[in-house]
Amino acid sequence: MVEGYVLHSLAWRETSLIVEAFSQEEGRMGLVARGARRPRSAWRGLLQPFQPLLLRYASKGELRTLMAAEWRGGLPLLSGEALMAGFYLNELLLRLVPRQDPHPILFVAYEQALAALSQTEGLSHESSLIEPTLRQFECRLLRELGVAPEFAPSVVQAHPEARYGVRPHEGVHRLAGSDTGAAEAEGLWASGRALLALSGYDDGLSAFAQGLAEPELASQAKRLLRGLIRHHLGGADLMSREAARTLHHMRQANPHPRETT
Repeated sequence: MVEGYVLHSLAWRETSLIVEAFSQEEGRMGLVARGARRPRSAWRGLLQPFQPLLLRYASKGELRTLMAAEWRGGLPLLSGEALMAGFYLNELLLRLVPRQDPHPILFVAYEQALAALSQTEGLSHESSLIEPTLRQFECRLLRELGVAPEFAPSVVQAHPEARYGVRPHEGVHRLAGSDTGAAEAEGLWASGRALLALSGYDDGLSAFAQGLAEPELASQAKRLLRGLIRHHLGGADLMSREAARTLHHMRQANPHPRETT
């Protein structure tokens, strides 16, 4: 059996599911879970996102047949902002990682991100932990896909207060003249200080979060990484981001909803 997570599932025929899973050995893969929607199926409450699983399947064609699944435990359920962040991670993997393309290092990064998100429950500084977790995973994802820029080349280290554009597939360049408007329009720019902070994405989460502690640096890092991801998605938006924005606006409009019984 292999370690894996459910990213998404769709109803298939009358009683089955097509499950998109992410495993350490084979990367993203499609599984047919026959009978998983039957009322008495042992898989009915098991094949859920963010739960550490052991999976066994028959390898035949692009869609494999799920033969067995077991919970391997060890991860609290996500809720609130952490749950929305988890769906964002899953959508990144679904949209950017091809099937049958193993990424064992990315699997570890995903598992670490889920573990970090699960530890934010009930903390007063919840959002301050969630955002660095997302930035760290975004950086690691881009690196594993082979499209991450070098965030801190020598010019950035020499002039950290300057502003820089980031061209996908080309790298970092100091902004000047007409370059500035285009980079700002696409969100593909950041200060040298923000780039230096991003360059520490393989440090521990606490150190990485500390580097992005200033709100302006955190904002620049988020805008830049989202711009890079949008570029590699062909300009498309992510559904999980739209849902998160809607939830945020609803909370701002009604920050203290009345309890109902």
